[in-house]
Amino acid sequence: MSAGDLTTGSIRGHLIRLSIPASMGMIFNTLYNLTDLWFAGMLSDDALTGMSIAGAVFFLLVGIGAGIQTGTAAIIASDMGRGEHEAVRGWLDNAVGIALVVAVATLGLGWIFGDVLIAFLGGTDATAPLARTYLGVTLGGTVFFLLSSVATGALMAQGDTVSARNAMGAGLVVNLVLNPALTFGLGMGVTGLALATVIVKAGTALYLFDVLRRRTGSRTRPAFAPTLWIELLRQVAPASFTMITIILGGFVTLSFVGRFGSEAIAGYTIGLRLEQVLLLPALGLNAATMAVAGQNFGAGDGARVRETYRTALGIGLGMAALFVPAMIWLSPLALSWFSDDVTIRETGTTYLRIDALAFYGYVVLFVGVASLQAMKRPLFPMVLGIMRQLVLPASINFVLIAVLGWPLESVFWSVVGVVIASAGLSHWYTLKVMDAGLDV
Repeated sequence: MSAGDLTTGSIRGHLIRLSIPASMGMIFNTLYNLTDLWFAGMLSDDALTGMSIAGAVFFLLVGIGAGIQTGTAAIIASDMGRGEHEAVRGWLDNAVGIALVVAVATLGLGWIFGDVLIAFLGGTDATAPLARTYLGVTLGGTVFFLLSSVATGALMAQGDTVSARNAMGAGLVVNLVLNPALTFGLGMGVTGLALATVIVKAGTALYLFDVLRRRTGSRTRPAFAPTLWIELLRQVAPASFTMITIILGGFVTLSFVGRFGSEAIAGYTIGLRLEQVLLLPALGLNAATMAVAGQNFGAGDGARVRETYRTALGIGLGMAALFVPAMIWLSPLALSWFSDDVTIRETGTTYLRIDALAFYGYVVLFVGVASLQAMKRPLFPMVLGIMRQLVLPASINFVLIAVLGWPLESVFWSVVGVVIASAGLSHWYTLKVMDAGLDV
C-alpha cells in the first residue's frame, strides 16, 4: 500500500492520519485571520469593524475557490482509487485553467459590487473607507487564493494533508512578521494588513504547486479541454454554489446583527472566528472523510465508504464532548483578548454560548456533505445549503427581528434551530444514498 492509497488499511487510522494535519493547517489559517483582526483592533475599533466587513465580502468573492478545491478533490480521489494516475495530471491542469478564469471574473465582480456589499453590511462613513481599502488590495491577490485552493484539493485527494499544513503554518509566522512591519513600521495601516495577506498567499501557492510537481513528475500548466471542464464543473459548480450560499448566509445574519450597531457586528464576527477555531478539527475531519470516501468510492468499495461515514461521525462526537464546554466557559476570556468594548465582548460571548448547542450538528453536516461530494452527489448539499443559509435564516429572522422586534439573541437561537434540523435531514439523506447502492 502506497502512502497515498486509502483503499486498504484501517479507516479510522486513515481518518486520524489525514485529519490531524488538515485540522492543524486550518487552525493556522484561522489564527492567521484572528491575527489580522488583532492588529486591526490595535489600529482602532473602526479599523476592526471595517476589516470585518471587508473580510466577509472577500470571502464571498473567493468562496468559489473552496468549491473548486472540493470538486477537484472529488474527481482526483476517484481516479486515485482506481489507480489512474495519468488522468490525475489532466484533471489538475484543467482545474488550474478554471481557477484562472474564475480569478479574472472574481476581480471584476469585486470591483463592481464591492461598495454595494460594504454598504449592505452596515459600513458607515468611518468604517466603509477602511473596508474598501482592505478589499481593494486583497482582490488583487484573488488568483493566489484560488490556485492555493486547487493545489490543496489535489494534494488532499492524494492523501497528503501535511503539505498544506506546513504552508499555512509558515504563512502564519510570516504574517506575524509582515503585519507589524507593514502596518506600523511603514505606517501603511489597513493597507499593510491586506498586502501582507497577498504576499503570504502568493508564497503558499508557489510552494504547494512545487510539491505537486515533485509528486506527479511534471509541472502543472493551465489546460482548457472542454470535456474535462464539463466533468469538473459538474462537481465544482454545485460545490462552489454551496460555499457561496454559506457566505451569503453570513451576510444575511450580519445584516440582522447590524441592526443592533457596529459593535454588535464586531463582537459577532470575533465570536464567529473563535468558534471556527474550535470547529477546525471537524473541518479537518471533513477533508479526511472526502479523501478516504472518495478513493474507496472510486475503487467501488461501498462497504468502506459506509464505514468511513460512521467512523467519522463517532470521531466527531468525541470532538463535541471536548469543545462544547470550552465554548460555554472560556468565551468571556477569549473575547477579552480582542477588545475592551463591553458590547463587543458581550455579543461575542452570547453567540458562542448559544451556538455551542449546535456544535455536533455542524459535525454531522460536515461529514455528510463530504461523503456525498466524495460519492459525486453534490446537488443535495447545494439545495440544503440554500435552505439552511439563505431561505430559513432570512425568513425566520425577518419575522423575529423586523416584525416582532425581538432582541439580538433571537438571531443566534435561530442559527441553532436551523443547524440541528439541517443536520438531521443531511444524516437521513446520506444514509438513504448509501443504502440505495454506490455505483461509480
